[in-house]
Amino acid sequence: MPPIPGKPGSLTLLNAPPEGARKGRNRVARAPPPRGKPVAGTGFHDFTSGLEPTHVSRAELTISRMRSVRPAKAAAGGAPAPHVPPAGAAFTMAAPMPTAEQASSTSLDLSWVRSQFPSLAQTVNGHPAVFLDGPGGTQVPQRVIDAISDYLAINNANTGGAYQTSRNTDRMIAEARAAMADFLNCDADEIVIGPNMTTLTYAMSRAIGRELVPGDEIVLTLLDHDANFSPWNALEEKGVIIRTVAFNPVDCTLDMQDLVRQITSRTRLIAVGYASNAVGTINNVAEGVRLAKQVGALSYIDAVHYAPHGPIDVRALDCDFLVCSTYKFFGPHMGLLYGKREHLKRFRPYKVRPLTDSIPNCWEWGTLNHECIAGIKACVDYWEELGRRAKPSVSSRRAAVLAAHEAIHPHERTMMEKMIAGLLAIPGLKVYGISDPRRFDNRCATIVVRVEGFTPLELATKLGDRGFFTWDGNYYALNVTEQLDVERTGGFLRIGLVHYNTMEEVERMLAALREVVRA
Repeated sequence: MPPIPGKPGSLTLLNAPPEGARKGRNRVARAPPPRGKPVAGTGFHDFTSGLEPTHVSRAELTISRMRSVRPAKAAAGGAPAPHVPPAGAAFTMAAPMPTAEQASSTSLDLSWVRSQFPSLAQTVNGHPAVFLDGPGGTQVPQRVIDAISDYLAINNANTGGAYQTSRNTDRMIAEARAAMADFLNCDADEIVIGPNMTTLTYAMSRAIGRELVPGDEIVLTLLDHDANFSPWNALEEKGVIIRTVAFNPVDCTLDMQDLVRQITSRTRLIAVGYASNAVGTINNVAEGVRLAKQVGALSYIDAVHYAPHGPIDVRALDCDFLVCSTYKFFGPHMGLLYGKREHLKRFRPYKVRPLTDSIPNCWEWGTLNHECIAGIKACVDYWEELGRRAKPSVSSRRAAVLAAHEAIHPHERTMMEKMIAGLLAIPGLKVYGISDPRRFDNRCATIVVRVEGFTPLELATKLGDRGFFTWDGNYYALNVTEQLDVERTGGFLRIGLVHYNTMEEVERMLAALREVVRA
């Protein structure tokens, strides 16, 4: 498609090589066993992946350079002033779409929510932009943008210095760590900050791996993002045995009976995802943690995909490690690792000699991205305000985060029900994963489909031209696309809903997809 017209000096982004071109050996020869009895999750749970591929549509995408225009500061409790569009931008800014679901979701002020995200007011080719790409990375509220910019403008310094901006940086990092501790319900010294979940997981797998011996076993699942698979699979090089848990191909749920079969007295670690970034399944991670404890194994939970959809309580879960990425829940591109204090102290990280031996800093290699850490604190501030608006009586930041999830959950559920019902009505379309509304407590609002006669890339491109931002490919859930035999034909089309989406957007997305399929 030709570039979207814009003013001179526009930036044209061409797609990176499709991730499907990256081929690795598939060491899993056996087919998934027959589906066993489904294992229920834990209700609205306290039940996520890693780094998504750097991939955009093969169609040329032209984004005119935009001058950053910060909304005027609002009065306390008020919405910020509307974003001002730059002249001549190909992606133009419009008033946020009106929302009809206010009446059905009174605790979630969706108009306020959408006013916080300046990117939602863009248009593409004259169409309102609809961001259904949350599983690959959500949009960020203005306060996150401001925090990053303000840090660079005022406090840009390295840590540990005997001067004001360095001390301010130390204080800011401590505040961000404390905020994430409230988000996950742990202590601040159990929060490790890193560039992304993948890097943090490789660091931890190397540290744990140095204590393993040939014949020790690690249990992985075929439903996980590869960032919770390959770092552990790499330990095969030193004689560690990798055992894999199948998933049920009919509904894409983890085969819990197979999980029990794969655990032995030699199991040293079980790695499992909270929710599938490909098919949206929410796994019964509490049962996985319990099974690990029975044999004295460690549990490592990938909560990247689950974090924007449900509350996480590492103390209640009693997992040993949990990782997530703030850019999946409205923050900057950073990763976070929770580790029980005893484990962070016991295992030995690979690190440079001058770096402290004290936790959690001993696990944080090199100079961190300070400006994005400032954005992490602002991200949790957004969650807190969202919760306090939904439930003014909350008395703590942790309680406010839980209240935010309580407000978000019914809204996402309603949109998911509408989206899946509409998709199932489109001729030639197949929905992968749980599609029975009676079981929607066991999935989040991430939906993948294929349509007869179209590749996922063709669908994503045609939808993108109409302003709907979806993903095609395997999303680094390589085992999933290989097991379901769609990897060689382009993977899936993925539609991801988060709380800033609207029912109007769902309806327009369904109408656009019907139009594409009929054409």
